[in-house]
Amino acid sequence: MIRKTPLNRFLVYGLLILLSAVFLLPAYMVTITSLKSPDQITMDTVWSLPNPWYWQSFADAWEAFAPYLANSFKLVIPSTLISALLGSLNGYVLSKWKFRGANLLFTLMLFGMFIPYQSILIPLFQFLNRIGLYGNIPGLILVHVIYGIPITTLIFRNYYAEVPTEMVEAGAIDGAGFFGIYRHIMFPISMPGFVVVIIWQFTQAWNEFLFAVTLTSGTGNEPITVALSNLAGGRAVQWNLPMAGAMLAALPTLIVYVVLGRYFIRGLLAGSVKG
Repeated sequence: MIRKTPLNRFLVYGLLILLSAVFLLPAYMVTITSLKSPDQITMDTVWSLPNPWYWQSFADAWEAFAPYLANSFKLVIPSTLISALLGSLNGYVLSKWKFRGANLLFTLMLFGMFIPYQSILIPLFQFLNRIGLYGNIPGLILVHVIYGIPITTLIFRNYYAEVPTEMVEAGAIDGAGFFGIYRHIMFPISMPGFVVVIIWQFTQAWNEFLFAVTLTSGTGNEPITVALSNLAGGRAVQWNLPMAGAMLAALPTLIVYVVLGRYFIRGLLAGSVKG
């Protein structure tokens, strides 16, 4: 066993502080740029602190991005909840209601996790256009729900696999049916799994750009990622505005991680260790 001397501890903490500083450099750049007035943003002052601090950037960013933030919430909340519920039901069926071909079906569902977005853009565009969902939020919700089902099913199947089958059998003996067992037995003990899935799906849907720009660009239903890209894509950009908008866009996912983060690892590991 190696004893940690004060020198070793100093070196370890010094290295961790250095790596943390490097990791936080982009956050520092975004923050100080968002607090500068447009005339302060030059290559010579890129690393310097704002003088004076220009808080108007956040008011301007809120005015410019508020509709797109609303679009993101309209997209992310339903797609997260629906995909989480469907994944929970799929995991329940595939772990506790075995039927012929269940393992094959589960394997085929998992293939959906490895299908590149780019490979299905053209048929996806044609399909949504044909059913009247192209260019609107419901169409984007449908896409994120379908793409979220494989990972949510995997998480819940692994979670439910460690739930004793005797609990399901006891519910059946008491007269509970398929949905009765799910509602009264499986769902109440599923909160750790739901926390993992909600954090994962919320983050994925909120930060996703390719589907958003392909399926909603120019329609007025763009989420915040598309709006930020459009604003920062011009030649004469007031960089304080997109930086302030980026900070506003990052707040929802940050809040989700702060509120639910301590449950994330616990839920991710739930059911992974037997005994």
